[in-house]
Amino acid sequence: MMQNGVMMQYFEWYLESNPHLWKLLKEDAKHLKEIGITAVWMPPAFKGIGGIHDVGYGVYDIYDLGEFDQKGTIRTKYGTKDEYLDAIEALHQYGLQVYGDIVLNHKMGADGNEFVKAYEVNQYNKNQVISDEELIEVPTLFTFPNRHQMYSDFTWNWTCFDGIDYDILSKRHATFLFKDKNWDSQVDDENGNFDYLMGADIDFSNPHVVAELENWGQWYLSMTHLDGLRLDAVKHIGAHFYKDWIREIRVHYQKELFTVGEYWHGDIHHLLNYLNEVEGEMSLFDVPLHYHFYEASHSFGQYDMSKIFEGTLVDSAPNQAVTFVDNHDTQPSQGLQSWVEDWFKPLAYALILLRKDGYPCVFYGDYYGIPHSQIKGQSDVLDCLLWLRKEYALGKQDDYFDDSSVIGWVRYSEQRSLACIMSDSVGGTKDMYVGERYAGKIFYDALGYCQNQVVIDQQGHGLFKCQGGSVSVYICQEENNG
Repeated sequence: MMQNGVMMQYFEWYLESNPHLWKLLKEDAKHLKEIGITAVWMPPAFKGIGGIHDVGYGVYDIYDLGEFDQKGTIRTKYGTKDEYLDAIEALHQYGLQVYGDIVLNHKMGADGNEFVKAYEVNQYNKNQVISDEELIEVPTLFTFPNRHQMYSDFTWNWTCFDGIDYDILSKRHATFLFKDKNWDSQVDDENGNFDYLMGADIDFSNPHVVAELENWGQWYLSMTHLDGLRLDAVKHIGAHFYKDWIREIRVHYQKELFTVGEYWHGDIHHLLNYLNEVEGEMSLFDVPLHYHFYEASHSFGQYDMSKIFEGTLVDSAPNQAVTFVDNHDTQPSQGLQSWVEDWFKPLAYALILLRKDGYPCVFYGDYYGIPHSQIKGQSDVLDCLLWLRKEYALGKQDDYFDDSSVIGWVRYSEQRSLACIMSDSVGGTKDMYVGERYAGKIFYDALGYCQNQVVIDQQGHGLFKCQGGSVSVYICQEENNG
């Protein structure tokens, strides 16, 4: 991550499959650079069970980046392999880093079925077996016939998995643990053990599987020349696997390879425990902070804004926190729906873009909109906040989190200062220090929500104002050459 870096999650769940996203991204590379984005998180690039409709998480073949006729299509939802590589190259040409989305927890859409001895387990306590041993028929044979063993001749069978959620013989939906298998350790403790999520659950204690995934990782990075990774569903995968896998990949690739994991939990202690288990080999998304934004946006002005960072990852482990407002899982109609209300979006983005801690991520749906849900993008305010981050959000930070409704902070370096003030309620004012060198100078709200000008007094203080349910970011009139 570079100084004042900002990544963009360049997709949302309901994107159309035409025009191809990879083509759009290639064309958008210059614009992303100009607005201040420094890295792009691209969606999963490999073939999923849903063909051109698969968002990327229904994983079928991780070696098929839109190159082979599988699942009824050569291209993926986002385009072909060549278009994918072209998009990465275009982003690199403009100096942008590129992060790939990796989904290794499960596989779906098997090429054949197998008979396996298994036990049904309790949905709410997966450590509890609730049936006798039984013979079930399961889709666990992955031979990828249309790839013709190109890149890898590895065949996946039931021994590569721990369990599954459907028996073809009895047409029964349940969670089954295969005989002589155990759920992975070092996973989240929800439901007793949260190894199982969906599909055919990969067994990370199988050395053949681990070797194949290490080979794939080296192939994938050599093929794509990515700069980093976003790891999906890490709380369902034994921490030991990713700790070792990332180290192996970095040694092979000889690159820093920025890596962020998605550990979806609102309790900071689960995130800190996981960071400890992986020995700090990755960052994590700040899920607790997202939920604070969600709660604040639905609290009708009653949220205690002075405590918005309490119990968050950016507060406890700022160097390993990727801050975000919303994503493809929290958007309306999705499984983790917890959409931050539109009125609060400018406040939330100011809280992640204009502060010194955390690595912020801008969501495609917030910038470009989500037509499926009739949500309009907020590119104007985000463009301004991104510009402010790049030009003004530098140096020291003084916080004024001394009120439950109106909070603020000041960033100042040798070059310039910025004063941010916001309120989730009726608005108000705050006396903040921006520096004696600004005595007599005029500050104005770069976002344009407040029209008043602030004259800095001889002691370097100003009385800054914000409207109700709004945010204002003040900069010196003389310093703005933009």
